[in-house]
Amino acid sequence: MESNEVVQALAALAHPVRLEAFRALVVAGREGLAQKALAEAVGVGPTNLAFHLKELSAAGLVTQAQAGRFVMYRAAYERMNDLLAYLTERCCAGPAQVPAAQTSDTCGC
Repeated sequence: MESNEVVQALAALAHPVRLEAFRALVVAGREGLAQKALAEAVGVGPTNLAFHLKELSAAGLVTQAQAGRFVMYRAAYERMNDLLAYLTERCCAGPAQVPAAQTSDTCGC
């Protein structure tokens, strides 16, 4: 992932409704959820949720597909994994390029 894509994905997740919606879709698995079920799981109205799903979709974190008369929303697992890989690619890889006063040994790796 490019750093601008990472920033867009993190910005999309930086809202409580979008974060909870994404987490609910991750839990739902590859089948995903219809908008009404997702709205109920997150505790917001469908119109409000539609706005947030648009942001998650623009960041590539959520996909949608028609399933009969419903639109199913799914977490984009490959994109999620790319984001996690970008964030952790140098975890515990040696000394950071940060002055010693600013470091913390809390990696836990």
